[in-house]
Amino acid sequence: MPVSVVVGTQWGDEGKAKIIDLLAESHQVVARYQGGHNAGHTVVVGNEKYALQLVPSGVFYSHVTPVIGNGVVVDLPTLFKEIDTLESRGITCSRLKVSSLAHLIFPWHQAHDAISESNLGENKIGTTLKGIGPAYADKSRRVGIRAGDVRDAARFKQLVRDRATAEQKILTALGGETLNIDEIVDKFVALGQRLKPYVFDTVNFLHDALEHNENLLLEGAQATFLDIDHGTYPFVTSSNPIAGGACAGTGLGPRDISRIVGIAKAYTTRVGSGPFPSELLGELGDKIVDIGREFGTVTGRRRRPGWLDLVMLRHAARLNSLTEIALTKLDILDTFKVVRVCVGYEVNGKELAGYPDDSQLLAQVQPKYVDLPGWNKSVSAVRNYSDLPPQAKALVELVEQHVGVPVTIIGVGPERNECVVRK
Repeated sequence: MPVSVVVGTQWGDEGKAKIIDLLAESHQVVARYQGGHNAGHTVVVGNEKYALQLVPSGVFYSHVTPVIGNGVVVDLPTLFKEIDTLESRGITCSRLKVSSLAHLIFPWHQAHDAISESNLGENKIGTTLKGIGPAYADKSRRVGIRAGDVRDAARFKQLVRDRATAEQKILTALGGETLNIDEIVDKFVALGQRLKPYVFDTVNFLHDALEHNENLLLEGAQATFLDIDHGTYPFVTSSNPIAGGACAGTGLGPRDISRIVGIAKAYTTRVGSGPFPSELLGELGDKIVDIGREFGTVTGRRRRPGWLDLVMLRHAARLNSLTEIALTKLDILDTFKVVRVCVGYEVNGKELAGYPDDSQLLAQVQPKYVDLPGWNKSVSAVRNYSDLPPQAKALVELVEQHVGVPVTIIGVGPERNECVVRK
């Protein structure tokens, strides 16, 4: 399977980095295809924990070339802070390649993010204020600055100064703070020169890798229901995390992809605002948050917890053409006497045929649950599916029955080897 895609099937934080790290061992290239530093991936290797925001998870393998694809928006201070941290801990980033077509994030993008969110008041989106949305907006407006522009230092300097000057007028009119244009220009010219050795024609690089029969793994940030088109709009991200976005964000074609792994937690969480049918607001929700350590890698915000929602997961399987599912964090439910699973939605006593296309309607649905008995024992040492408690197997089989996609990987702990792989 030369090209595999790993995609989140919920609202993010499904444990994609762990699965990517697991799969990366059998791949030669791991490429990130969208998003920015607004999403964090946590990888546990032995006694070491690593938090990644931009560098692809495959960086931990010496045989893997990590690639930041053209669909990513790159914050240079964050990228180099991450590189410096990794290299100080013995992880080399010398193989990293950054697409010449990837757009860059600047301080005015973050200023616009803050003003926009502040103006929404109680209706705020819950953005991370990292400038991601405004950077994608500039890309669509055709006024963005790309990584490849750093190759010509004089031209890059002028581009940054021109954009900063133009944005200064807009921000001032909106009541924002004044930009220090000279400081921004000097800072980003220096960062641009540091970026230059990493800049690469990654589109041709990926196609050449395919022609040499190398295996490619494509990873997205966020998840299906944060997709700008298919998520719970407007409480979404600014790009396409779904598997279809992997093509646009890397330059590979749809027929190049042969495997699409959807990552789902054995329960559900989301960060920020927006509808959440299976949300748990009481003591059980707090228990999930405490045991699962459900706090954002980037923001530190408490995640909203809920039961596993198979209506969502079935819709995600359709949107992404999933070939398989990795069910993560099963161990978090070890001590629950009853495990609930949402298998349908009702509105005013009438069952919906599927996942609704209207976020306002989604906010009104009443979830229909199946209650499964808990297994009341630790599964962290289990490595073979046959050794899982029957009650845990019942959960896996319920997922497969309702979604119609096989569960091939089951996460039973945070470390890379704490999983069950079904052949």
